[in-house]
Amino acid sequence: MPEPEFDHRAVARKEYATDETLSVRMRTHRRYTYPQINFQAWVLDRIRWRGDEDVLDVGCGTGGYFEVIMERAPRGNLIASDLSLGMLMSAADKIGESNIELVNGDVESLPFADGSFDVVLANHMLYHVPDIDRAIREIKRVLRPDGVLIAATNSRYNMPEFDLLYRRAFSMLELPQEVKPPHRSSERFCLENGFQMLGRHFYAVARYEVPSVLIFPSVEPVMAYLQSTRATREPQLPPDVKWDDVMKMIEDQLSQLIALRGEFIVSKLGGALVAADEAGFAWHCRGCTPLDK
Repeated sequence: MPEPEFDHRAVARKEYATDETLSVRMRTHRRYTYPQINFQAWVLDRIRWRGDEDVLDVGCGTGGYFEVIMERAPRGNLIASDLSLGMLMSAADKIGESNIELVNGDVESLPFADGSFDVVLANHMLYHVPDIDRAIREIKRVLRPDGVLIAATNSRYNMPEFDLLYRRAFSMLELPQEVKPPHRSSERFCLENGFQMLGRHFYAVARYEVPSVLIFPSVEPVMAYLQSTRATREPQLPPDVKWDDVMKMIEDQLSQLIALRGEFIVSKLGGALVAADEAGFAWHCRGCTPLDK
C-alpha cells in the first residue's frame, strides 16, 4: 500500500511537543515487558567503547540514553540534539552535573562540522524524518572516518497484535476491505528496510534483535498506550472514520479477550543497527562480521 501523504515533520512536532505521549509508552514498556532488560544499555553494548568518544545523540528525546552513554564514555563529550524544544526541556532535567550540551536541531541539517563525532546515536527517531536518506547522509558527514552509527528501531513484525486489533475494529465498523487501518510510523525505518537504507551509505551494517513480550493484565494500560499513538495514526484514517469510534471497537475487543484469557499478550521485536564506513568494522561490533554493500 502506498504511504499516505501527510507531513511527517508536522506530525512528529505535534506528537513530541511535550514528553507526555513518550512518557506513557516508556512507562508501559518498563512496567509490562517480560523479560525485563535495560534496553538502552543493551543498545550501546552492541559496540566496543574506548571511554573517550565524542558522541552525538540525535533525536535524544527526554535523555533516556544520557546515563548509559556517560558510563561508557566518561572521558568523552556528549551533545544531545532534538527538534522538539519540549523534549529538550525535559532532557535538561536529567543533565545534573554532567557536561552535556543540548542543541535544538534537525537531523536533516545538522549544525556540526564534518567529522565531529566518533559515535552518533539515532534511536527510535529516523522513521519520523521526512527525508530519511538525507538524514543518513548528514549523520555520515558528521562522523569521523572510523566513526560508528547506532540506530535502535523496531522490526516490521513488532507488536502484530495491535495491528490485528485495528483490522478487527475496521471490520466491526463495516468498512470496505480496501480501506486499510493506519500503519505504524516505525515501518518507514525498521530493522528490515533500515538495514538496506544504511547499506546504501555505509561500508558495512550489522543487525541485532531482542525479542520480548508485553503482558497486560487489564484493558486500561493497553488503551493508554494506543491513545499515545493518536498523533501519528489518526491522520491516516479515512475522513468519515472517527478515532474515538475505532478506539471504542478496540476497547470492546480487549475487554472480551482479557475476560476470557485473563491477560493480553503482545509480541515485541526490537533491536539495533550498527553502521560504519571503514575496514575495521568488526572491531567496533560485538560478535559481528562486516558485510560489504
